[in-house]
Amino acid sequence: MRQILPLLALAVVLAGCGTSARGPYATSGAAQRDIPKAQERYDQALRVIDGDPIEAEQLLRQALGFDLYHGQAHNNLGVLLLKQGLLYDAAEEFEWARKLLPGQPEPRVNLALALHQGGKAQDAIAAARTALEVKPGNLPAVQTLAWIQVREHLTDETTKEHLAVIAQRGTAPWRTWAQRQQERMTATVAD
Repeated sequence: MRQILPLLALAVVLAGCGTSARGPYATSGAAQRDIPKAQERYDQALRVIDGDPIEAEQLLRQALGFDLYHGQAHNNLGVLLLKQGLLYDAAEEFEWARKLLPGQPEPRVNLALALHQGGKAQDAIAAARTALEVKPGNLPAVQTLAWIQVREHLTDETTKEHLAVIAQRGTAPWRTWAQRQQERMTATVAD
């Protein structure tokens, strides 16, 4: 359980996603965008996201009501939903964010976390790999991929490379975790 905490903490500061305009953000009639109002609500949500997630969720939903195409709002709403255990809803938001933020790895990392929590290890690994395709060497993506592979006993040669990167570039808890995993993998090969 401890190992996922850095991943979930990481997810809070990341981007966003979605599906169709007939979802929970649909407006009656033609969709109208008010980008400045959406950004204002989004900025307000960021100011309270750590202290008042309920208020943050309301503000993010308002932002999306003003601009359905605000990728970061989708992503951060997905993070809040993921923390509530609403995996399907979170994954849907991360999908919106993935489409709206094609050059950002964060929605893909968050989608990987949601898929993993939902028991879809192979899909989670694939999502984490796409984050690395979007931004090679992205530390959160490297950490997520390695963590899922180790946890699910689906390691390969890239896992060793990723553990080396984490041991070198990660924060202290991640470095310790990566070094422990490297030792375990070395001990397994030696046996």
